Amino acid sequence: MKVAVEQDKCVAAGNCVSAAMDVFDQRDEDGIVVLLTDNPPDELAEEVRTAAAVCPALAIHIKD
Repeated sequence: MKVAVEQDKCVAAGNCVSAAMDVFDQRDEDGIVVLLTDNPPDELAEEVRTAAAVCPALAIHIKD
């Protein structure tokens, strides 16, 4: 699984961090998403898919 984020689309809702805190974080200054790893382990796949699904800006992209 490869994960990518579009920081310019992010609205800083934080849903991704709530869903997959081992993969996503937020910048302190503005809350924009930060990708901690673009190749998360398989055991986090469901959490990452949930994060992408709950992103209100659709700023998270996954390639299997």
